Amino acid sequence: MVERRVNVGWAEGLHARPASIFVRAATASGVPVTVAKGEGSPVNAASMLAVLGLGAQGGEEIVLASDADGAEIALDRLAKLVAEGLEDLPETV
Repeated sequence: MVERRVNVGWAEGLHARPASIFVRAATASGVPVTVAKGEGSPVNAASMLAVLGLGAQGGEEIVLASDADGAEIALDRLAKLVAEGLEDLPETV
């Protein structure tokens, strides 16, 4: 299992627009990814309702995880997106 711990870079946290950006990026990564808030239970990162249900605020730590082939690259890219509060998945890390 590959994990990345990252603090949410969007000031408003993983709510509404940032959650939508994150879910689209997780889906586009091509690997199954879970996300958890701190030490909480992981949820499907490709599910808008599940991500919103985390209630992750700006600056809080989330844990991205996957055990699929290509997880290292996918999680690095998602971690960068979240940490920097980007508008789109970065082409490279």
